[in-house]
Amino acid sequence: MVRFKTILLIGAGGNLGPHAIQALLGSSFRVTILSRQGSTSKVPEGVPVVRVDYNNPDSLISAMQGQDVVISMVGGHVAGDQNKFIDAALAAGVKRFFPSEFGPYSRDPKFAELNPVVLPAKAGTVDYLRSKESEMSWSSLVTGAWFDWSMKVGFFGFNLASKSVTLIDDGTAVFTTTTLSTVGKALAAMLEHPDETENKYVFISSFNVTQKDILGVVEKIDGQKWTVKHTSSEEVIANGRRRLAAGDFAGIMDLTRGGAFGKPGLGDSRTHGQLWNDRIGLLKEDIENAVRDALQGP
Repeated sequence: MVRFKTILLIGAGGNLGPHAIQALLGSSFRVTILSRQGSTSKVPEGVPVVRVDYNNPDSLISAMQGQDVVISMVGGHVAGDQNKFIDAALAAGVKRFFPSEFGPYSRDPKFAELNPVVLPAKAGTVDYLRSKESEMSWSSLVTGAWFDWSMKVGFFGFNLASKSVTLIDDGTAVFTTTTLSTVGKALAAMLEHPDETENKYVFISSFNVTQKDILGVVEKIDGQKWTVKHTSSEEVIANGRRRLAAGDFAGIMDLTRGGAFGKPGLGDSRTHGQLWNDRIGLLKEDIENAVRDALQGP
């Protein structure tokens, strides 16, 4: 059986990074963070940080020397620019590469047509990894939307300050969502199951729910009715396309929301593969606890 000990994280300054670091350190892996020169992102005390020029192949290769695994968590706006990390990992003798997936399944043709910037780029990264399988293995983690982040920033349509929610197409489409802590735990679990997860997409989920399901839990915990507004997936998608055409990359968020939470019904990862939660030992979660944590703020 393949065994991994040393892990290098790229893009650990984002929302997922702290949860991934905590889970990996808790599983006794030796973690190093690769950061862009000039980055001011904070990392936990005691975790080594290597700052490099991402556009300098030699510095990337040097940083990856001695690493068993490289996990890329770069944001969606640069998801199509991961080949330089892959090439450096290959040159450094890295054994496995995790591309930045961590969302909806990027190979869903309907979703890729709707979200033509990020999803095809992510799928293309895995295509490149597949062409290098004789030299280095890969694993890609499909999580759906991040539950706690989505609740707090309004991605699910909830405005926590005004106690209101905007339902898309009445909020009845089922979608996959995973808490950030579980995404981190899943990464550690995949590394502890290296043979099963080799050269595979791994699908996980904390909950498979609708906007209405979440609203019911929110109102139960809060003890009062929230204001409900309505919109259509057509409106949300059209707004996303307008924003994207105007150069606003955040339009991708509306395209994703319209496709996942509305009538297109593209947000349920279970239609593409069986969930791995039990297979890699992830514990079941309580949605009431997850909602309660989100309502309590940062």
